[in-house]
Amino acid sequence: MAKVCMITGKSGITVGGYSNRTRATQFNPTGSRRAKANIQTKKFFIPELGMEVTLDVSAKGIKTIQKKGPFKAMKDAGLIQ
Repeated sequence: MAKVCMITGKSGITVGGYSNRTRATQFNPTGSRRAKANIQTKKFFIPELGMEVTLDVSAKGIKTIQKKGPFKAMKDAGLIQ
C-alpha cells in the first residue's frame, strides 16, 4: 500500500534532480527522483469515542490533529461519519 497521510492526503511526488554542474554547463539533465512524504505511524486517543486509534499521518497531519483534536480532524478527513 502506498504511503499516504490519512488526514491531509499527502503522498510522494516526482521531482526534478539538480546537479551542481548545471551552473557550469548550459545543459546537464539529471533525471527525476521520488520525494516521499514524511509519514509516521502514531496512536491517538479519542475521548469522544473512548478508544485509541492508529493512524499513518504526515508531520503536517500531526500539527492539524494537535490544533483541531483527533476527532474533528478525522471527521473533516472523512474517516468518521
